[in-house]
Amino acid sequence: MYQEEEFLPVSALQHLVFCERQWALIHLEQLWVENILTAQGRVMHERVHEHDREVRDGIIITRGLPLKSLRLGLTGKADVVEFVAVCVKDGREGIPIEGQPGLWKPVPVEYKHGKPKVDRSDEVQLCAQALCIEEMLGVSVTEGAIYYGRPRRRHSVSFDEPLRAATEEAVLRLHYLTREGRTPAAVYRRECNSCSLYEYCLPRATGGGKNVSKYLQQVLDELDIE
Repeated sequence: MYQEEEFLPVSALQHLVFCERQWALIHLEQLWVENILTAQGRVMHERVHEHDREVRDGIIITRGLPLKSLRLGLTGKADVVEFVAVCVKDGREGIPIEGQPGLWKPVPVEYKHGKPKVDRSDEVQLCAQALCIEEMLGVSVTEGAIYYGRPRRRHSVSFDEPLRAATEEAVLRLHYLTREGRTPAAVYRRECNSCSLYEYCLPRATGGGKNVSKYLQQVLDELDIE
């Protein structure tokens, strides 16, 4: 069990799995620069959270559900949790909801402005939300979904054992790096080009063990500036 001061945001897992240096720049060095992609993503999340709860097509939709896990030391907020009616025999997957008959299965849904990534960073973030819900509600959460703004399609996610293991490992890594308090060196990848922190990270200049000071001196030398 983690102490209150050790709790970390669920959203940090997406940054960590995508790029540990990006995570450190945002969460350790408190550096955040908004570009067109992050701005559009922020607007999407604001629109998702405009309504707290509604019932649509027999599904109870809850927005902005607070999340917390004492076991994992995580806290945050789910974009959307859909509660879907289930059979009584599947009670381990359902919970009662006040004012509603039967049992209801929680299905977390995360909204992303962009398109599916080549890694599993989005899925790990969503799985962490599921683990929080399981602990909070005492119910099994077997599946969720990620809605991508491009190409406006919903991607189903099964919380199988490999994904759960990857998520647990990412959580441990998150707490370890937070305690270390050290920003990892840059590693240039093609995905770096669309990162809002590119100009601060300088992956081409500092990646592969390159020294920033030497790089800057080289630039000054080329410009003939002392």
